[in-house]
Amino acid sequence: MTQTRNTADIRAFFDEDTNTVTHVVSDPATKSAAIIDSVLDFDPKSGRTSHEHANEVIDYVRRAELQVEWLLETHAHADHLSAAPYLKAHVGGKIAIGAHIRDVQGVFSKIFNAPDISGTGVEFDVLFEDGERFAIGELEVEVMHTPGHTPACLTYVIGPDAFVGDTLFMPDYGTARCDFPGGDAATLYRSIRKVLSLPPETRLHLCHDYPPDDREPEWVCTVADQRENSVHIADGVTEAEFVKMREARDATLDMPRLILPSVQVNVRAGNLPPPEDNGVSYLKLPMNLL
Repeated sequence: MTQTRNTADIRAFFDEDTNTVTHVVSDPATKSAAIIDSVLDFDPKSGRTSHEHANEVIDYVRRAELQVEWLLETHAHADHLSAAPYLKAHVGGKIAIGAHIRDVQGVFSKIFNAPDISGTGVEFDVLFEDGERFAIGELEVEVMHTPGHTPACLTYVIGPDAFVGDTLFMPDYGTARCDFPGGDAATLYRSIRKVLSLPPETRLHLCHDYPPDDREPEWVCTVADQRENSVHIADGVTEAEFVKMREARDATLDMPRLILPSVQVNVRAGNLPPPEDNGVSYLKLPMNLL
């Protein structure tokens, strides 16, 4: 099959523990690659990290002889820890996220009383603005700022493919929650309509899937699928209807299992908090604050 200039090779890795999908996107012409939304294995009972999932990605990168240019985050995740620093040490790449990570850092530096969190985004190598363009080899990538779930959420559009993070799930599951600090249901509605204005055949690559018992995990659908079949935001659903549904649903949801460790690490670009005088890093648990 002839590859067009803006058609990527895409390999996905599903982490069953966090229901997270990591995407490796590569340019077949140059072997340049980006890793989107990586996962660091974390056992909250013991406080131990490990690298089984990240090592699967590294093995694939090396077998395929890819040159990693980018370690892309769609946002500061609340359900898994990023493995970006580990991947950078082993296969290279610049760690990048949306420029509004500064807003997220400002909130969580106060929640965790963590003055080492800069609030400027300096922990990351690159901060992207809405509409910015960059390249993975010869593949052109357009950055779309798609806030609502968090203030810093991005969608990366690469030709006929868009990587939407947590903004959308499979049509039978719906849309992201908006009750985290800085989240907003009306903003999410507008962001999703922006994504769904892409051509109907555009493939949407999701960061998570929470499948019902009657199907296996899936993480690719199309704009047309969402517009026709989404249980939350198919064509015809108004902003007011969506906001009412989303806010009512969010009020019933528990906090994600790994939100407190995840956010502390992810706003630091995947790095653990600075070690204390005994050489150990500690994660904080804010009591009676949230």
